[in-house]
Amino acid sequence: MKRARRSGFTLLEVMLVVAIVAILSAIALPTYADYVRRSRILEAVARLSDAHARMEEYFLDQRTYVDAGGRCGATPVTPAPADAFAVSCLATSATFTYTATGLGAKGMDAFAYSIDQTGARATVSLPYGWSRTADCWTIRADGSCA
Repeated sequence: MKRARRSGFTLLEVMLVVAIVAILSAIALPTYADYVRRSRILEAVARLSDAHARMEEYFLDQRTYVDAGGRCGATPVTPAPADAFAVSCLATSATFTYTATGLGAKGMDAFAYSIDQTGARATVSLPYGWSRTADCWTIRADGSCA
């Protein structure tokens, strides 16, 4: 008499696959989240660099950093819904400071970066546990700069 052969997976095999997927997820998700955070920071500092260049161009043309209404001559771009940072500007006729402040909806609310008319970069605020390096934009928790 022949025995019927059953096909399929045993409970042990399924549990083993679940354990492997859980271990890989525990490693991959924090790394991916860190990658996304760094990409958002790099977007913010790129916008600050662009704003600095536009203000310098405005100053070369107008000999002042403010327009007739007393606002920044090169106004910051309005953030798109996908942006993780809002850029703002404060200016006088001879100075300006652009600040990129993280938005809470994107999980970046603890971050803030700035640049002034001299090109001095500063990390205004970071989340708890991050190291800050003077005179640069900190992009990693260990204090690495952009």
